[in-house]
Amino acid sequence: MTATLLLWSIFLAQILLVAAMACATIRVLRGPRAQDRVLGLDTLYVNATMLLLTFGIRTGSTLYFEAALIIALLGFVATAALAKFLMRGEVIE
Repeated sequence: MTATLLLWSIFLAQILLVAAMACATIRVLRGPRAQDRVLGLDTLYVNATMLLLTFGIRTGSTLYFEAALIIALLGFVATAALAKFLMRGEVIE
């Protein structure tokens, strides 16, 4: 009973994460301002990280956890660089 409940909850979480990624993609494509697009990209990488973590839980493979960590690190750096670029117009001073 517990294993079945866990599998169904992970499956539901994956479906909801894909739906959230679709909404974030729409925001990136349609966003009226650059700030909206940056927030959409930020949401997209967080959702991708969570989706990889749910795949890792489901399969029991550590490869997904490592890939999620790399995406999280690169996403944070990209968001910080884009925010600095939008604030000052340059990334490296």
